[in-house]
Amino acid sequence: MEKGHVLDTERLYLREMTEGDFDALKAVLGDRENMKHYPFVFDEERIRDWIERNIVRYRTFGFGLWAVCLKDTGEVIGDCGLTMQNIHGVIRPEIGYHIRRDMQRKGYAKEAAEAVRDWTFEVLPFNEIYSYMNYTNEPSLRTALSWGCRLVERYEDEEDGYTNVCMMTREEWEVLKKTDCN
Repeated sequence: MEKGHVLDTERLYLREMTEGDFDALKAVLGDRENMKHYPFVFDEERIRDWIERNIVRYRTFGFGLWAVCLKDTGEVIGDCGLTMQNIHGVIRPEIGYHIRRDMQRKGYAKEAAEAVRDWTFEVLPFNEIYSYMNYTNEPSLRTALSWGCRLVERYEDEEDGYTNVCMMTREEWEVLKKTDCN
């Protein structure tokens, strides 16, 4: 792993966000089409708050959403990481991701999420990890299923209508890792 990187994959590296990532994250979080399944599109204040909240998460938990960067250019194309989220009334570790629209459908979200999944189970004591999304967000659901989650719940949510909850257990991950090694 190169210095300064939290995680490395074949095509990506994930690192802590900085204030200097504002423009790159604005292209992701400020894009109306990209955020159509989110409760709102991020304005400049929300983007700055997003970066600051993740910087606080790094100091508090040792993790958060990290900047997703292309290895060959260093370009920030989104974010992916682990956060503690209220999922149907319970605080749970959740892998989330946002990838810039022109970089979607290339496997980057899956690649980043797999790295976060592996890091989570290798480093942290969690026995389950989650991913949740608005029920209309089929691409995010497909991504969660692609990195090993399974759909475990759909609940009514006042803000989003319905929310899909996907989960993977440590035991499921261990079986997957053994299968990948053979």
